[in-house]
Amino acid sequence: MNLAKTIDHTILKPGAEQKDVERICAEAKKWNFASVCINPCWVSLAFELLKDTDVKVCTVIGFPLGAATTASKAFEAEEAIENGAGEVDMVINVGRLTAGDYVYVREDIRAVVEKAGGRAVTKVILETCLLTRDQIVKACELAVEAGADYVKTSTGFSTGGATVEAVSLMYETVKGKAKVKASGGIRTYEDAMKMIQAGASRIGTSNGVNIVSGQ
Repeated sequence: MNLAKTIDHTILKPGAEQKDVERICAEAKKWNFASVCINPCWVSLAFELLKDTDVKVCTVIGFPLGAATTASKAFEAEEAIENGAGEVDMVINVGRLTAGDYVYVREDIRAVVEKAGGRAVTKVILETCLLTRDQIVKACELAVEAGADYVKTSTGFSTGGATVEAVSLMYETVKGKAKVKASGGIRTYEDAMKMIQAGASRIGTSNGVNIVSGQ
């Protein structure tokens, strides 16, 4: 396994500046990570910095609350892809899910998947810390029905991050019809390996360099 190629090297904090994005792009090139994960305003810059590499540009949609309208999520995804994003991580509408409005949640995801149109990998952030076990299962099923490529644990901006238990449940639920990304609170090589052993094939972290250099 190439651990570096499981990592989305991430900087999503609101105070991130151009110099910070340039730094993580340079680190991603050096270590050959899977992607850099950045806020949408930096997609064009990251794409330019990484265009001669195989490091993808990943961005977030409806982030971090997931409560934007479906139309705005779809527009945000389309614009990001046009600007060079090869991967888009969208946040589900948590309140609609917990209220049982499953058609809305599925179509909200589908709208982003359709905008990606095979041009970008789609990942669906469930925010597992806010969900029951049954709700995690249902969210995974809806993401698969909508055609998403990945289900992802967390934004890293809520009350908790990835857990081995959630990753394992997600992996068992999608049954190979989607992949699993673990994100939120993964800081060490040991953390990353636990998530991979539980079924994650992608790791979202701002500690990518520490993780790969700690092998």
